[in-house]
Amino acid sequence: MQLVTPDIGLLFWMLVSFLIVLFILKKFAWKPILNMLHEREENIEQALKMADKVKAEMEKLKADNERIISEAFAERDKIFSDAQKIKEKIVGEAREQAVREKDKILNDARLTIETEKNAAIREIRNTAADLSLQIAEKLIRHELSNNQKQKELVEVLMKEMPVN
Repeated sequence: MQLVTPDIGLLFWMLVSFLIVLFILKKFAWKPILNMLHEREENIEQALKMADKVKAEMEKLKADNERIISEAFAERDKIFSDAQKIKEKIVGEAREQAVREKDKILNDARLTIETEKNAAIREIRNTAADLSLQIAEKLIRHELSNNQKQKELVEVLMKEMPVN
């Protein structure tokens, strides 16, 4: 039961120690605490004033930013327009140059084909002449009196010739 109802002596000494602590706090800690609270209040007041200034400046900057953005969009549209004109000019020039290059390449190809065709015809003629000479030489070497032998010889020579 002592825990629930304290002694009068305990209450007295608790009251004395509380008053001593209260006196020490009032003497040494109360003024610094109040000074700190006043400084804190002034700092909060200054911060609110600064926040109002910053808010006003932000509104001004926002207006400036909107003006700058609208100018940038106008500049962008002008640049796009100029770029479109330049693109059309370059594309037109490229088409003209492509047509000129195409005509030149076609003419060069025609000349090359004609030259190669003539060279191939000459080669075929030379090959045919060489083959004719070889056949004639082989025919002359054999006996030319017998028709049967000549026919057999021609057939054998035809089989031996490479076909290209």
